[in-house]
Amino acid sequence: MKPFFFIFITLLWINSFGQDTVYARQVIKKLTSKEFLGRGYVNNGVNKAASYLVKELKSIGVSKFEKSYSQFYTFPVNTFPNNLSVVLNGKLLVAGKHYLIEPTSKTIKQGFQLFKTDSVTYQAIDGNKPAALQIKLKKKLTYTVATSLSNQTIIELLKDSFPYDLKTMDVIFENKFISQFSCQNIAGFIKGTQQPDSFIVYTAHYDHLGAIGKDAYFPGANDNASGVSVLLNLAKYYKAHPAKYSIAFVFFSGEEAGLLGSKYYSEHPMFSLSKIKFLTNLDLLGTGDEGIMVVNATVFKNQFDKLNQINLEQQYLKQIKQRGKAANSDHYWFTEKGVPSFFIYTMGGIQAYHDIYDIEKTLPLTKYLEVCKLLIDFNSKL
Repeated sequence: MKPFFFIFITLLWINSFGQDTVYARQVIKKLTSKEFLGRGYVNNGVNKAASYLVKELKSIGVSKFEKSYSQFYTFPVNTFPNNLSVVLNGKLLVAGKHYLIEPTSKTIKQGFQLFKTDSVTYQAIDGNKPAALQIKLKKKLTYTVATSLSNQTIIELLKDSFPYDLKTMDVIFENKFISQFSCQNIAGFIKGTQQPDSFIVYTAHYDHLGAIGKDAYFPGANDNASGVSVLLNLAKYYKAHPAKYSIAFVFFSGEEAGLLGSKYYSEHPMFSLSKIKFLTNLDLLGTGDEGIMVVNATVFKNQFDKLNQINLEQQYLKQIKQRGKAANSDHYWFTEKGVPSFFIYTMGGIQAYHDIYDIEKTLPLTKYLEVCKLLIDFNSKL
């Protein structure tokens, strides 16, 4: 009977995750669509994405901690909501593909002569004087989010696209600085069957870099629509298979702006942080060819050994690498407050990151199911 029982349980396991990648693709495609415009601050994309997440949690049957799934807070952010125009040597460039504007920049509407100062830097000249504009040649265009302004504007150009000397540049763009942008974290839970006052917590940030201008936006498929889709899939799983402990799901905004949403939540938790048995923060979950990296592995060695042993037994992933403590994602504020936490991300595969090429179509989800199973196995043994 044991072999038959094992096969039966295995089939149940496979069937319970049979639609995982189908649902994952639906979620990732939706979150990376132009409707949400990079889940940033132009056209309120991040809050539109939040509304979508709330709708999904309601549909799955995830409970609220308070009267709402949402926890609102504010922070400053600089945006470029209107049309951009950068003309180099008489050629109109494409935002995201050819250039990026440094996110702390202010409005510029002017033409300049360019003077080469080193192999990768040009200084803009206004008449006979240096202007507050520099041009930097970069091997890769990588964007971020700014919460402050600078008096110096930098336009980054993709180096390989411009093998010739740069002579003139005509720049038209307008910034809009929002001193108090209203954003929200989203949270809910599924009640445990035996110890409902203790929590296993899964977290992921749902915000991304948003858009610059009317045409260029950053889809953020791997970073971090992938992690969001894992949380929603885990919510579906735990709703059908309630665990011993309550399972909480927290979706942070403001991560790309400096871990702001998770910081706010850690200071204003929806339930006591002392009730958290373990927290796992998930980001960049769309690959896995080379396994996963676990941040805080050396801090919480017993838990890491348990995670690694499960993987060795089940052969889910090629390898599990370990790192020490790092302030590189939303787990950090919880670690600082004494909450045992991991930050997990997949390795290998696509290299798109913080650019316009991080899209759903090229996201392989190589070890998506295996990571989900590993997480469930791990948390069942805590």
